[in-house]
Amino acid sequence: MLTVAPEMNDFFETLEKAARAEASVLIRGETGTGKELAARAIHQLSRRDKAPFYAVNCASLTGEMLASELFGHVRGAFTGAVRDRKGLFRLADQGTVFLDEIAEMPLDIQARLLRVLQEREFVPLGGSEKVSIDVRVVSATHVSLRDAADANKFRRDLMFRIRVLPIFLPALRERTGDIEALAFHLIGEFSKSEGDFAIEGIEADAFDALVSYDWPGNVRELRNVMEYAVVMTDGPIIGLDALPPELRGEAPPNQKGSPAPSEVERMRRALTRAQGDREQAAEILGMSRSTLWRKMREANLSWPRAKRH
Repeated sequence: MLTVAPEMNDFFETLEKAARAEASVLIRGETGTGKELAARAIHQLSRRDKAPFYAVNCASLTGEMLASELFGHVRGAFTGAVRDRKGLFRLADQGTVFLDEIAEMPLDIQARLLRVLQEREFVPLGGSEKVSIDVRVVSATHVSLRDAADANKFRRDLMFRIRVLPIFLPALRERTGDIEALAFHLIGEFSKSEGDFAIEGIEADAFDALVSYDWPGNVRELRNVMEYAVVMTDGPIIGLDALPPELRGEAPPNQKGSPAPSEVERMRRALTRAQGDREQAAEILGMSRSTLWRKMREANLSWPRAKRH
């Protein structure tokens, strides 16, 4: 996990302490923040590091498929089960199983998981013999399990079992300096992997767009954006035009149009008051900086940039 953000210090300190323990860990964080990377780090720093690590996204499989993935099945357990299959809990014996998006796990499978955590044993689908295992469970979610439990969508007894050690992973927008550091790191990575592009830097407007964007998809979205930018850049510098539309603050096609003269005049006054500082001007106008850039572009309104000291 690459970071320069001081906000991540507490996270890494908690992660290292959790790795030394054997209790179940729940990683809470928005989609795309790197929860699986954190789970792998916990495994690699633990005494189980020489044993297997397996991960599964609970939201990506049907209930029957998820149960088979976790607990395995015997031949004939369901239509298509033509042979016995070992599940992840058996394959990961002595190691770690990471359950991503655990809030999406069906209630009947939650009951099976609770037995694994309590008794360290389970019965494969369609089977009759118990299987004993020694597996550490690390889970992750981007929603509140307490809220899910209050809505009767998640077992409260399971919640207490899996969140013995809760860890909160900050969103990318909350991590000082990480947008810049990760952007340049990814430029180097994709410049090579996409065909040895000679990218040397980022244009000022493009850089401002990157650092002012809210990044709802976090590091995963940043990774996609930088790969797009590298591919779309013809010269050595990534410009604003090489960024995806949402980074440029562009409205949907049916909402495009030049700002009214009165709105252009408001932008002029705000930019004058802010001495060319687009961030301050956007705050004065009550809009995001990317929206201000879009409206300036639509109105062909150029303005000297504020001098930075």
